[in-house]
Amino acid sequence: MEGTILAYTNALSAYRETRVKTAGQGQLIIMLYDEAVKQLDRSLELFKKNSKGKKDPGRIEEIAKALLKTQEIITELMVSLDFEQGGEIAKNLFSLYSWFNQEIVEANISKDVERVANIRDMLDTLRKTWGEAVTKAPVETIEPVRSGINIAG
Repeated sequence: MEGTILAYTNALSAYRETRVKTAGQGQLIIMLYDEAVKQLDRSLELFKKNSKGKKDPGRIEEIAKALLKTQEIITELMVSLDFEQGGEIAKNLFSLYSWFNQEIVEANISKDVERVANIRDMLDTLRKTWGEAVTKAPVETIEPVRSGINIAG
């Protein structure tokens, strides 16, 4: 049974890695948003568990890890912006991403669940917008983008 689970886990990791390596720029951005929302959902779930009963220091550490992973993803989104082609939109996104990262830092320090939930909802809205843009845009003819962080698993 253990061998089957390990084989499944390895196959799933290989699939995710291949998916990331072969994704076009628009798909990769969506994948980054998906992972950011997933990490924020994880932190919110852990906050909820921690608010019930005894506070668990290990859980606090896991919350911090999930929030840090989200910050890394947002930073990756920031560095992927093309200010020449993106113009004002790229500048606005950069400001928004900077604000997200600052809010995450402050939410982590103060353990402010509402701040985390607000950022999660805004990132999810941006993800949906990107999803619509990618499906409406012509097929991408540019090379796949290489991300600096591991979102494959």
